Amino acid sequence: MALAPADPALIEKLVIANRILYDQRVVDGFGHVSVRHDKSPDHFLLSCNRAPGLVKKADILSYDLNGDLAVPSDQRSYLERFIHSEIYRARPDVMSVVHSHSVSVIPFGVTGQRLRPIFHMSGFLGSGSSLFEIRDAGGNTDLLIRDMGLGKALAKSLGQHNCVLMRGHGSTVVGPSLEQAVYRAVYAEENAKLQLTSAALGPIEFLNPEEAELAMTNVEGQVRRPWELWSRSIGAIE
Repeated sequence: MALAPADPALIEKLVIANRILYDQRVVDGFGHVSVRHDKSPDHFLLSCNRAPGLVKKADILSYDLNGDLAVPSDQRSYLERFIHSEIYRARPDVMSVVHSHSVSVIPFGVTGQRLRPIFHMSGFLGSGSSLFEIRDAGGNTDLLIRDMGLGKALAKSLGQHNCVLMRGHGSTVVGPSLEQAVYRAVYAEENAKLQLTSAALGPIEFLNPEEAELAMTNVEGQVRRPWELWSRSIGAIE
């Protein structure tokens, strides 16, 4: 049976998400964001291989959970689409995935330090991020998630966390909606900046798990507020 076309509004929202992440300096020429297909939970939407700040509606492609195109296209796919496919397979609760190389997060992955919630805006970090060590799954590699096996290993490292750090590479965050995943990607980077700065001053009093949960529920219940602001800042889309 042919896959039904995704809601055009969802496609437009995914384009906006790409542009927001670029505008907020979470991604640059690299990085990507996806959303689960609204007509089939076993498929997801992801741009073709293009810089996020340039993504257009015509660039959005549909994939299955093997990382294969569900609808044929002559456009080139992202190599690391297996990040998305395997997380969607492992986590039915996840509706959106963001992978980025935001610079303030990198030091945490290479030192084995977790991102932990330092303020109420990052309550989604809970008890802290998880860490993926690609050598454990694939030995010496170029650090890219280029196949299903590495994607499965990354999804396993993510577990039930909302953020996984990837040593020498970047991070991946997930959310129960596209807006929340984008919000979390932005504030994972902000939390990293604050955590690095605060560590130089002395011991940090992080949010405890209950505080983090309460803060996440409150702040992310208002996620439309920053989404509308960030959407306005990027202007019209194609």
